[in-house]
Amino acid sequence: MRKARIERRTAETEIVVEIDLDGTGAYDCNTGVGFFDHMLDQLARHALIDLTVSTKGDLHIDDHHSVEDTGIAIGQALAVAMGNKRGIRRYGECHLPMDDTLVRAALDLSGRPWLGWGVEMTSAKIGTFDTELVREFFQALSTHGGITLHVDLIRGINSHHIAEASFKAVARSLRDALDVDPRKSDAIPSTKGTL
Repeated sequence: MRKARIERRTAETEIVVEIDLDGTGAYDCNTGVGFFDHMLDQLARHALIDLTVSTKGDLHIDDHHSVEDTGIAIGQALAVAMGNKRGIRRYGECHLPMDDTLVRAALDLSGRPWLGWGVEMTSAKIGTFDTELVREFFQALSTHGGITLHVDLIRGINSHHIAEASFKAVARSLRDALDVDPRKSDAIPSTKGTL
């Protein structure tokens, strides 16, 4: 059962994340940040993971702590749910088109966190959402999920499309990497024997 529940409480946020890597893409994400909830819904739907997120944060200050700490908790949940990573494909990549935008994501569920971020937003805000928080989320996800993650904007005009294409491209890459390889379902995908 590739499932996990993570509870994270700090002076700035209280977060509960539940994840099922073998789900159908069901989601119930409530962070108090509307655009971010929409992005998390995309992550679950296109990765085909079931994701429940409840975040209560210091939104009277800004959205930063809620977004970053949610990324931390989802990364931790992914790491726990993957367990020893036996049978996974490990690698995933996607070129994701969305209208004017084309984003490339590639990742390795290696246990070695790294974020290569080649995405520049064309505006500072999407509604009231700070676009710089998209990178903050993926940095937290990568670090706490043990994911080598590269995301690059190939072209794009609209910041909403750029952000959404980034989430969808990472989601599709995760879907491929988390899938069980029917040819090696009993093996850890590394010559080291561990990830």
